[in-house]
Amino acid sequence: MDAAMEEVLALLGSPQKLERERGLAELAAALSPAEAGAVELVSRRLLARLGDAGWESRQGALLGLKTLLLQLRPMQNMEIDWADLVGHLQEMALELLTDSECRVRLAAGEVLGALCECMGSTVFEACRDKIMHLVHSNLERSPTCDMDELEPEETQQLVDKLVCSRLDRGPEEVQQYAHAAQIFHDTAGWKFLETSMKCLQCMIVGLGVKFNPMITQDMLDLLFAVLGHTNRFVRETGCYVCSSLVSCGCIHGEDGRALLLNEGNAILLHGEQFSQHLSSALADNWSQVRLAASIATRNFLQSMPSDEDKERFYPSLLPRMCLNRYYIAEGVRLYSQTTWRMVVGDCGRLLVSRYIDHFVTYYLEASEANNHAVREAACTCIAELATKVDAASVRPHVLKLMESLLLSFEDESWPVRDAACMACGNLVICFPSEMRAHMENLLKLCLKNLEDPIPTVRQGAAATLANLVRGFGQEVLGQLLVTLQEGLRHVDDQEANTERYSGLDKGPAVFGSVKRLRDNDPELHTDQQMFSCGSLAPKMGRHSKMAMGGCSGGHSLKRASQPWELSDGCVYLMSELASISTTTATEIGKLLPILASAATKHHYTQHVNFIENVCRQLPVLAQHVGKRAFKVHLENFLDSIFYGLDCENQLTACAATECLQRLAQIIGPAILRGRVEMYNSRYLKKLDVLLPPTTQAL
Repeated sequence: MDAAMEEVLALLGSPQKLERERGLAELAAALSPAEAGAVELVSRRLLARLGDAGWESRQGALLGLKTLLLQLRPMQNMEIDWADLVGHLQEMALELLTDSECRVRLAAGEVLGALCECMGSTVFEACRDKIMHLVHSNLERSPTCDMDELEPEETQQLVDKLVCSRLDRGPEEVQQYAHAAQIFHDTAGWKFLETSMKCLQCMIVGLGVKFNPMITQDMLDLLFAVLGHTNRFVRETGCYVCSSLVSCGCIHGEDGRALLLNEGNAILLHGEQFSQHLSSALADNWSQVRLAASIATRNFLQSMPSDEDKERFYPSLLPRMCLNRYYIAEGVRLYSQTTWRMVVGDCGRLLVSRYIDHFVTYYLEASEANNHAVREAACTCIAELATKVDAASVRPHVLKLMESLLLSFEDESWPVRDAACMACGNLVICFPSEMRAHMENLLKLCLKNLEDPIPTVRQGAAATLANLVRGFGQEVLGQLLVTLQEGLRHVDDQEANTERYSGLDKGPAVFGSVKRLRDNDPELHTDQQMFSCGSLAPKMGRHSKMAMGGCSGGHSLKRASQPWELSDGCVYLMSELASISTTTATEIGKLLPILASAATKHHYTQHVNFIENVCRQLPVLAQHVGKRAFKVHLENFLDSIFYGLDCENQLTACAATECLQRLAQIIGPAILRGRVEMYNSRYLKKLDVLLPPTTQAL
């Protein structure tokens, strides 16, 4: 053996990962021109390393042998004792599936997968019993298992996982937290279970369509038990195995269409079972499991040889696929959107109408989930039903959908409250007669959201109230005009120099929750909120608990609204109402002096936020009220706009800048400049900086 190959073997046994990877690349490059004798010698050397004490050497040897198998597959006519080599390697790889190091176990699984690809189904038949036994025997363990019984590397893996989910804890706290039995049971690696499942996946991929005859009911029962496992990482692995398995039931023709292998196709034969368990995984509480299930579902449906075969599974799979298009985790959301287009094409609305009962049932179920992200997605999907699907199909379900949305108005998570509010507005627009019975209750809830501490919720409430006017007419408009007159004056009642989060942590609140300042009060560290799947958002319930006193609206994680926030919501509402019709725009125009007066109140800390919103909405109001009517009130807003322009708050300053530029487009730059000069000539210098000279000349 030459010096170059000796160097390659040395790299494969290196304790450094990068060097082992370089050794694999150099081994692959050196194999093609190699002589049979050299190849056999390298194989024997690598096989001998499988008993080394260092796991790095064992892993490097396994991956090197895998490379040898795949690279030399076209050259099996070389004068090498393949039977002896394969037999020995198969025996050693099976033994290493129970190695103490998980990376060695994974590499052993990859080798068995390569053996299946090179030698065929006889390898799997010889290994089946051992692999199935490893999976079955590791499915269960005592939830009170002591972490001290684990291998050191498994303990470290658990600690790393917990660090990711508890970023605010120090290392010592993480170690203490890691010993909690319940969390351990749900998050720790399950000894040989995951690696054995991944080994099975490698062998399935290696055999491809040849694996189809190997699929038995016993194997599926074991796989489906993994999909329902208590540990989320195990469920995720099970979904990936399922993703590879469902691709074994067909071959793809030259046109890319899936073709049925034979009448005994195992995937079609057991399709109902696959559909049932995939639908459960698509609704899993953990984002990683949802993504893995989404991949398996796409492969499952694309493996169907005809549209008729696909439609058998649409009732259980389509509603969950549809909801995941709005799931908060970006990977799940984008993948599901692509899958939806690939599977249903241009027939999405038609299919939703056809299976509307199944969609509504699942959406209602999802609106009660213990995951706030799922509840938010459910509300968004209900809104989509109202606006995109045939009204005749949705109409029988409107009352049930509305009742669910009204309950979601009281959710502890503000994105859910906002999504529910917007969905109600869509239902009112599309089904005004059915929704009239809920008008008073809906109006009350929307007005409460109009003064919510979260700006997005206030904006959503304004849009929904405008939809109530579109759906119910003057009856609602009259009440809202009174609300506007009173609400815009609430800034007068705002206490001077109030702290936005008095007694609370000065950091930004997330998902509608607020944090008290950290201190040594045991109440702050006992029986606190758990955290939701795959995010740092608190795990909030659907129904808020009544707060102790105050006017928090029953949201236990929501602080009481400040008077200025109702005025801010009224600014959004004015803008939304003005866009409805000329009549409503005229009524809103009469309120502009009250709005201008509210913007001049600077006695409270948050007045810059209020002025920012006024500057953003003023051009919209000018557009709808009309140039002639708006110019009458323009001077009343100039002080507030130029005050915002000089503000240290950059958001307010940017909003004021954009306001002046858009007003110049609406009423004309020359007219705006003349009005500013007539009102206060000192503002001209600032205005000339914002408006280009060419624009002023026009």
